[in-house]
Amino acid sequence: MPVVLAINPGSTSTKIGLFEDNQCLVKETLRHTVEETSPELPREDQAAFRRDALMRFMKEKKIAPEDISAFVVRGGLLKPLKSGVYEVDDRLYQDLISAKFGWHASNLGSIIALPLGRELGIPVYTVDPVTVDEFGSPARYTGLKGLPRLSMSHALNMKAMARRTADLMNRSYGELNLIVVHLGSGISVSAHRQGRMVDVNNANEEGPFSLERCGTLPALGLARLCYSGRYGLDDMIRLLTSQAGIYSYLGTKDFKMVEKEVSEGNSEALEVVTAMAYQVAKEIGAMATVLSGNVDRIVLTGGMAYAETLTSMTKERVEFIAPVEILPGEEELEALAAGAFRVLSGEEEVLKY
Repeated sequence: MPVVLAINPGSTSTKIGLFEDNQCLVKETLRHTVEETSPELPREDQAAFRRDALMRFMKEKKIAPEDISAFVVRGGLLKPLKSGVYEVDDRLYQDLISAKFGWHASNLGSIIALPLGRELGIPVYTVDPVTVDEFGSPARYTGLKGLPRLSMSHALNMKAMARRTADLMNRSYGELNLIVVHLGSGISVSAHRQGRMVDVNNANEEGPFSLERCGTLPALGLARLCYSGRYGLDDMIRLLTSQAGIYSYLGTKDFKMVEKEVSEGNSEALEVVTAMAYQVAKEIGAMATVLSGNVDRIVLTGGMAYAETLTSMTKERVEFIAPVEILPGEEELEALAAGAFRVLSGEEEVLKY
């Protein structure tokens, strides 16, 4: 049976999962010190610390390198790509380590794994990175020439949940029209037409507001804020992507705390959650028009899909479009492993970057 080791780096931790034939054998989160994750450190050094932690983990769990069929890592910020499983090679590695298309902690996955894979003779794959782009031409237009919409989303989890929904329906992903919503620190609402994610809001720039991101803003008001003299470019980016959304209204990024406030009768918290559900539902309605109203299922997933208040409010507004499936959580390690197994079994062809 093939064995796959999945690696998903975050800003201060690295999630590891060992899978045999799509069954999880071991799952653990490796925590890293402030010194090891400092942005002042060269990226190779950040990766080296995490690689050492990975090797210690393998030793502690008695995982022999010769037993591993493949490493699979979460993809970072890459050029626009079609959905699929990619071989991590020198070109992909260089684009990530140089941050050619931007820097995110997930860039470190390939930087950790490729040197180790080559040393051990183990292939390294990445699956459905955040830059999966299956847009048609109309989806790229914004209304301002030279400023196109970019496909950037929680593609890995949404594609995995789309496939799971197809399994639940005893259908194939390639024959369904789905709207898949990832509810997390950012919110992605995507339209899937017969196996292709043909439209999705960029969770950093548009769509519903989330725990810490602003979503779509009034353009002229944003322009005035940028030129108010109060903010530089880095300040504005930080404000819009990590200090906006629920955090800007309620001062917390913990949605469980928000739910508690709602349950205790906090009217402001209820109003903010209602507004977020309203915006999510409105974006789902927009994606229904992308699919010409032919929607087989609406799928709510991600960490905030555990929040019954949010999902019930959203469901109430959109279930006239199609039945709503709630699949909470972010099973990124499982989705990575599943992609690697599809390649190892010959079900799917590995792609070149």
